[in-house]
Amino acid sequence: MKLLKYLAFFLLTISVTGQELQSNKEKNLWNNFTYDVGNMFGGVGYAYSRPFHWKGNDWANFGYLTGGTLLLFTVDDELNKWKNGFNQDIPDAIMDYGHEYGSPENNYMLTGGVYLAGLFTKNEKLRRTGVLLISSATAGGFLQQVSKRIIGRARPKSGAGSATFDPLHLDRVYDYDSFPSGHAMLAFSNAYAIAKQFKSPWIKGGLYTVGMIPGLVRVLDDFHWVSDVAFSTVLSIFIVESIDKYLDSKYDEKYNDGKPKNVSWNLSFGPNTLGVSLHF
Repeated sequence: MKLLKYLAFFLLTISVTGQELQSNKEKNLWNNFTYDVGNMFGGVGYAYSRPFHWKGNDWANFGYLTGGTLLLFTVDDELNKWKNGFNQDIPDAIMDYGHEYGSPENNYMLTGGVYLAGLFTKNEKLRRTGVLLISSATAGGFLQQVSKRIIGRARPKSGAGSATFDPLHLDRVYDYDSFPSGHAMLAFSNAYAIAKQFKSPWIKGGLYTVGMIPGLVRVLDDFHWVSDVAFSTVLSIFIVESIDKYLDSKYDEKYNDGKPKNVSWNLSFGPNTLGVSLHF
């Protein structure tokens, strides 16, 4: 609970500071940094507030996400047994990458490096990208940590079934913190945010593929169920899109030479269909 109070305090105080600095035309390193930090926390707050402003299509997408997750939930045990037939064939390099890249400390090293590069080179587009990366990681990371304690779903490696829960703990209960997947959420948030810098569908597709590896590795190594990773991956899209929309009003630099965004996504859910459709 103390963590929630501290976060609320920062969201209020730093965001106000950032708003004041926006009107200051003198742009030096400190002003840019303070303004960006305000936008980082402002972006987190904006993402958390979006459900209060959702309309028909937004609620439909969330409904598809919920329905798809529940559908995968019914076959999690079968999928877990199925992957045991080939998980030992995955190269160690891919497994190591999947575990290390999605960890919070390594994630913030990458996102912080992107932001600092933009700050010190005075590249507003790169600064904005760093703000988007850090805000998305913070929003997703905090949300999944709270959710783990509330839901308390057993991990596959605990030996319990996918429908086993030990919910409502203030402290994290290891082996009962499977849902959602932090590695999947952080890794795909990064991939999705970085892909916004490029027009080529091949580059975007490559980045999305790389971003999905940590989540899949965690499934293969019995840290998560398939539904954990699927839910977390799609939720990261919700978060990045909402924060990116917020940052549109905070920075002059837009992606892809300032042209209107031509990327859209929708969830598809039906008797023979389940997935995310991306148009770019």
